[in-house]
Amino acid sequence: MRSTPLRTTGPGGGTGAGTGAAGTGPSETGRRIPVAVHAADPISRAGAVSQLRQHPVVELRDEKDSGPGVVALLVSETLDDATLSRLRRLVRSEGAKAVLVVGVLRENELLDVIECGVGAIVWRHEATGRRLAQAVLAAARGDGDLPSDLLGRLISQVGTLHRTAAGHPIVPTSGLAPREVDVLRLVAEGLDTGEIAAKLSYSERTVKNVMHGLTTRLRLRNRAHAVAYALREGYI
Repeated sequence: MRSTPLRTTGPGGGTGAGTGAAGTGPSETGRRIPVAVHAADPISRAGAVSQLRQHPVVELRDEKDSGPGVVALLVSETLDDATLSRLRRLVRSEGAKAVLVVGVLRENELLDVIECGVGAIVWRHEATGRRLAQAVLAAARGDGDLPSDLLGRLISQVGTLHRTAAGHPIVPTSGLAPREVDVLRLVAEGLDTGEIAAKLSYSERTVKNVMHGLTTRLRLRNRAHAVAYALREGYI
């Protein structure tokens, strides 16, 4: 089965290809996806719950049930310190996959969110039931799902960081092998597992093993995080 690439979502809610993750998610095996909705106010939480309840693939859980195997959907107007701390706790301490639904995200906050392990972000004004379900599915599979404007900002921001550091090259203690760089470069171009395998004359299993190996070794949360790491370190 071909893996689903990271989705870039345009203003109209349509999707295009971007960086993504390999593997088979719960919905593809007939299992429902447990989702715990977190929000600072009851109105936002009730709205998200109402939108998700109509989708049969979603199994709503109490927000206290966040943990491994659960997708935590966090709704916030801005990314303040409390929201960022909550994201870190949900992903790093409790082991949940996370979707961030946010109204405003400043330039300096985007990398913080990605490095937190959040691969799916939805603008609040685009948070229809269909859009939320799409992000939940992506997060459950370990894919990334970013609005197209955010993906462009991420690449631009990391590129700026790389150019700034270009005059002070540092050899990372845990680098990437040439084969890993080749795979990540194609991931960043939006190719899925089957296309990468064909391009590099690898089997799909080899491509999946390469991605699993580098994300595990470098403690990266997903492919969006892996691409951000490769860009920041100057590999691609």
